[in-house]
Amino acid sequence: MARVGNSIIKGIEVQEIITTLNRAYADEWLAYYQYFIEAKVVKGLMKDAAIAELVQHAADELRHATMVADRIIQLGGAPLLHPADWLKQTNCGYDAPNDFDVVAVLKDAIKGEQCAIATYSSIVDLTRNKDIVTYDLVSQILADEVMHEEDLQNLHDDITEFIGDLKKSMQ
Repeated sequence: MARVGNSIIKGIEVQEIITTLNRAYADEWLAYYQYFIEAKVVKGLMKDAAIAELVQHAADELRHATMVADRIIQLGGAPLLHPADWLKQTNCGYDAPNDFDVVAVLKDAIKGEQCAIATYSSIVDLTRNKDIVTYDLVSQILADEVMHEEDLQNLHDDITEFIGDLKKSMQ
């Protein structure tokens, strides 16, 4: 634990930050798995574009989990040690894909990113002017999550438009 580093935290208990970050850590692992498995099972038109996006986002979520775990350890805590705890501590939950169609998979992924944006926005608010290190880390992750939502929404819209055009041309 960084004693001097932690001494700059003002107006918030370190344990509150650790608890909050552990919930985000659970979200990141579940998001990683969701993207990983969706990339394996997705079907339909333009699925290769979706697979590329899902694989990239999975890698980003794993990187986020690492960043959050490192910060938890810096604060003197321990990241959640058992995967069963991820489901108990998650903010965003985990919805196993039940419709493998590319449009449905992308809708689920967008929903997950929107939850991540809300989660990290609240952590930014919690740590602003209190814990600059966590604030900066979470701001970086939040920027990634916003970009993920935009990427997924654009791909979803492109595929939906393509399918609509294809249906019109077949009439």
